[in-house]
Amino acid sequence: MAKLTAAARRKIPTGSFAGPDRSYPIEDMSHARNALSRVSQHGSAELKARVRAKVRRKFPEIGQQKRRGGSVVEGKPLKHRLDRRHRGGIRPE
Repeated sequence: MAKLTAAARRKIPTGSFAGPDRSYPIEDMSHARNALSRVSQHGSAELKARVRAKVRRKFPEIGQQKRRGGSVVEGKPLKHRLDRRHRGGIRPE
């Protein structure tokens, strides 16, 4: 995600913000994902619903869930965890 300066933020149209008072900028997909992360950490239930709806309206591909290998992921490939043997957790006898 690119750093958003104050001058660049002022140039973003008001419609490209998902929250009140020009909070949670969603001018690109990277900022939209960040807005979803931040609102899930710090937002009220009403604000979460508002931001999620606005992000999904602008970037519908973010809200799509895909099935891969029996797990549900949101638009990202799965990262497989290494087995304990590969991390050195189990010693051969």
